[in-house]
Amino acid sequence: MSATILGNPTHSGNQNNHLVGGEIPHEVLRSLYLKDVIANGQTEGSFITFTRAQEDFPSVKKLNPLNKKRILVTGGAGFVGSHLVDRLMLMGHDVICVDNYFTGSKVNIAHWIGHPNFEMIRHDVVDPLLVEVDQIYHLACPASPVHYQSNSVKTLKTSFFGTYNMLGLAKRVKARFLLASTSEIYGSPKEHPQNEEYWGHVNCFGPRACYDEGKRVAEALTYSYARQDGVDVRIARIFNTFGPRMNFNDGRVVSNFILQALRSEDITIYGDGSATRSFQYMHDLIDGLIQLMESDCTEPVNLGNPHEFTIKEFANMVIGLVNEQRDQPSTSNVVYLPAVIDDPPRRKPDISRAKERLNWEPRISVHEGLSETVSYFKRAMELEIAPVL
Repeated sequence: MSATILGNPTHSGNQNNHLVGGEIPHEVLRSLYLKDVIANGQTEGSFITFTRAQEDFPSVKKLNPLNKKRILVTGGAGFVGSHLVDRLMLMGHDVICVDNYFTGSKVNIAHWIGHPNFEMIRHDVVDPLLVEVDQIYHLACPASPVHYQSNSVKTLKTSFFGTYNMLGLAKRVKARFLLASTSEIYGSPKEHPQNEEYWGHVNCFGPRACYDEGKRVAEALTYSYARQDGVDVRIARIFNTFGPRMNFNDGRVVSNFILQALRSEDITIYGDGSATRSFQYMHDLIDGLIQLMESDCTEPVNLGNPHEFTIKEFANMVIGLVNEQRDQPSTSNVVYLPAVIDDPPRRKPDISRAKERLNWEPRISVHEGLSETVSYFKRAMELEIAPVL
C-alpha cells in the first residue's frame, strides 16, 4: 500500500482540508487528540471518572489481506509513537504497540484498546521480545533532556540493547526495520545546515552524551546488522518536532513556552535568545516516517522543517497564539537564564535527500501547528490534567 502524500506540498491554507500520508484527512486525525484530551474521562473537583468503553472505534480502512501488514511500533504510547499508531491503524494495518510507560501514556492510545487490529504490550525493549511482524518502527527511547538525563545509564542501555533486540527480531522474522534516530547525532554542528554526510561534533562525555552517543551507536549497530546479516533497514534523523500529546513536563521549548504563556508566567529562555531551532509539526514527521519505511532508501534521511527561528522569535509567536485563544491576554514576560551546557547554538536540517528520495517536505506551517498545539494544551489545563511545573 502506498503511503505517499496526494498532490503538491502546501504551506498555507486551512489545515482541516489537508490530506496526510495514507490519504487520511487531517480532520480525522484531529478528532483523535483534540475532541477528548483524556479519552472518556470526566473531572469533578479532585476526582476523574472514566467510562468503561467508548461506543465506537474510529473507522479504519478495509485492506486487501495481501496489502495488510503486521507492524510493531516500539515507544508507541509516547508523543510521536502514538500519532504513528493512529496513522497506521487508520490506514488499516494490524499494529502492535510496545511501551514501558516511562514517558508514554496509555491515555494516548486508549481509543484503540480492544480494537481487533490493535494490540498493546507493556514491555521494556532492553529485554528481548518475540512477535511475528512485517515492519518494525523502533521509536523507544526518552527524547527530552529532562528525561534522558534523569537516568543516563538507562538511556544508553535503551539505545544499545533496545536497538540490538529489535534488530535481532527483524533478522529472525525478516521484517523491515526503521530506526528513529535524531538530529542530536550532529551535536553542536560546525556545518550549517546539516546534511546526512556530516559526521557531527559531539561531546562524548557531557551531560547530553547518553542520548547523543546512544543514538550514534544505535545507527552503527543498525548498519552493522544490514551489512553482516542482510537486515532491511531505514534510518530517520528526526529534528525538533512538536504537537498534541507532548509530555507536559518534558522541559522542551514548545511545551515550556505554551504552558508558561497559558499560566501568564515568565517565559524562560536559556541563553540570550539568539540560538536557532527548526520546528516541524508531528503530522509532517509521521508522513516522512511512513514514506521512508515504504521507500527503497537505505541511507540516513533528515526529517525536519528547514524554516529556522531564533528562540526569542519563537517565544513571541507562542505568546501571540496564546493571546488569540484566551479571553484575557497573557501577561508573560521573557526572562533570560544561563545557557545550558552543550546546547547547540544552531540547528537546521538540509532535507534535499528527503525531497529527492521520498518526495517529502513539511506541508503544515509552524504557525498552524502551534495554534493546534496551544488548543490541546489549553483544553488539557481546563480539564485540570496539566501538572503545575
